[in-house]
Amino acid sequence: MSRSIKVQTNFAVGEINPELRGRIDIVQYESALERARNVIIKPQGIAERRPGMRYEHTIPSAATPESGVRLVPFSFSTTQTYMLLFVNNRMYVYKEGTLQTNINGSGNDYLVTTVASASLSSLYWTQSADTLLLFQEDLIPQQIVRGVSHTAWTIGAITFAFTPLYLFTASETAPAATLTPDVTEGNVTLTASAGVFVAGDVGDQIYVDNGFGRVRITGFTSTTVVTGVTLVPFFDTSAIASAAWTLEGGWEDAWSASKGYPRTATFHEGRLVVGGSKSLPTTVWGSKVGEYFNFDKAASLDDEGLEATIDTDLVNAVTAIHSGRDLQIFTTGTEFILPQLDGAPLTPSNFIPKPSTRRGSEVGIRPQSTEGGTLFLQRGGKAIREFLFTDTQGSYIANDVSLLSSHLLQGPTNMAMRRGTNVDEGDLLLVVNGDDGTMAAFTILRTQNVIAPSLLSTEGSYLDVAVEDADTPLVYMVVEREINSSTVYYVELFDSNYTTDSAVQYSGGSLPGTTTMTGLTHLEAETIKVIADDAILTDELVDGSGEIVTDRVATTYIEAGLEYPTFTDALADGATKTTPLLRTMPVETHLKSGPIIGFKKRIVQASIILDDTQAITVNGEAVPFRRLDDMSLDSGIAFFTGTKRAGPFLGYDYEGQIEVTQDEPLFMTLLALEYKVSVGQ
Repeated sequence: MSRSIKVQTNFAVGEINPELRGRIDIVQYESALERARNVIIKPQGIAERRPGMRYEHTIPSAATPESGVRLVPFSFSTTQTYMLLFVNNRMYVYKEGTLQTNINGSGNDYLVTTVASASLSSLYWTQSADTLLLFQEDLIPQQIVRGVSHTAWTIGAITFAFTPLYLFTASETAPAATLTPDVTEGNVTLTASAGVFVAGDVGDQIYVDNGFGRVRITGFTSTTVVTGVTLVPFFDTSAIASAAWTLEGGWEDAWSASKGYPRTATFHEGRLVVGGSKSLPTTVWGSKVGEYFNFDKAASLDDEGLEATIDTDLVNAVTAIHSGRDLQIFTTGTEFILPQLDGAPLTPSNFIPKPSTRRGSEVGIRPQSTEGGTLFLQRGGKAIREFLFTDTQGSYIANDVSLLSSHLLQGPTNMAMRRGTNVDEGDLLLVVNGDDGTMAAFTILRTQNVIAPSLLSTEGSYLDVAVEDADTPLVYMVVEREINSSTVYYVELFDSNYTTDSAVQYSGGSLPGTTTMTGLTHLEAETIKVIADDAILTDELVDGSGEIVTDRVATTYIEAGLEYPTFTDALADGATKTTPLLRTMPVETHLKSGPIIGFKKRIVQASIILDDTQAITVNGEAVPFRRLDDMSLDSGIAFFTGTKRAGPFLGYDYEGQIEVTQDEPLFMTLLALEYKVSVGQ
């Protein structure tokens, strides 16, 4: 029997796939966790209790949230940011976590829209200046504009100055008349020697059989005269023989109720670029420069409209378009770019998508930017990849950032990025899992090769997530809960000052001043946790008036909300585990005699290095935090920074793991672990 000391200095790898429990040979094993539940891993490798969720708003049943919801961030300016919630034919507006009421003086808390539930799961949006645009293949593209105040909003269909045309069903005729153009290019008047034109020819095209001349008809003057714009210049202005030109009919708008509308869009170099309509799933269009709603290609001058169809050996339906280092086009089978050599702008002559990587992306889930790369969900929903240009290879790659933690992705339906705003934060990618209502969280700091995943859960299911780009980014969630035997839908926000979910907190001048706490109607008939002045009070049952009566009067703050949920842990023989939970990988001491996988082990004692922590439990043993001179249960628990010791622990097993959790909703930040291991036979 031997003893050794094991130190885990950080948790920067986060929770890894159970299939890797035997991979003691990889360097990531030393910083990994077998379980990281309801914790966030910071880029320095620190693990902390995830923020609580502040209750903001109950979505009314009349809005039919069960049929679909979509959170959309909107920035009116650098100082005025919003979160828009779309439900069936309604849009709610939140600013810095607060619902805006009396929209447009209507008395309603919402704006009436034509965006129905069926469009929400695949709704796409993009923004330029103070205008937000919405796209979905069955929805007429919409634009949203904020007016003079936080409650003044308009929404309506985009009026396109010119919609792209497409020859869905061609019909060609060879009129028995000569045709004479008055100019060789530009705007042209065409005169026929006989009455061969009708008003319905507007939008159709005329081409000369020898290839010198093609015109799109834009106006009908008479049966012998039409006007148009040249797409291919004429050789000269001589009369064209009656047998040498063709009237090509069947041209119609590429986007319509019957043909579908673009499903994705972005702004890039002064153009609105859209793509992937229902009838033309592999086509991408770009507007004229500076004219976002004009897609006229006209004579294909450099600043005129763009159009390209992806023709490959696969049907690559466009799923997303992203403006990055280059214009990036994500499809169901391949990632394409529009390369801009030497910084040259995109023009009709170089608007040619080039295949880059062949992974394919999931429909309806927006790619997210991060540190020069673009994160996208691979088709099938089992991997998150980073589309990134590498100087060493001179090309794009699509690395799997979820390689070690793909088990955390369970039918993803949406993802959002909270960008780090200070030195101790990384970017936080949040991925909503549609299969089980959990949310995977990936802390990413690519410059330090940090990808640290964990899994978040709440009593109920996460349905959607988005981030308001305020000075301090605000993470909004739509949550489905069972309250008082009814299914309800709440808008809640992560808040680092909270330690419970669907929570209400009062402080300062808003303190109740008595033992009666109000404002909890959304938790009626639920038994909830109560924290006052950093002390845990007795659990309380919310009455029909949304009130509870607490043990004592709060003097600094009081919070009431739902406890974080438990879960059934398949890696612990199906035991029910509380969260937050961190569990180390099966211990490997790297003895000279070889691995100890097949040996029984006992954790003798553990030293837990903490920062601003009020409560932890280690391997089932609650660690005391109250000082001997202050054992009153009515007083708050002070924040502790330093090392706490736990143990000795009894019993041998084959894993030899440390499990850190909390029995009370208080703050916890775990910096590192040291533990003594006894190895038997």
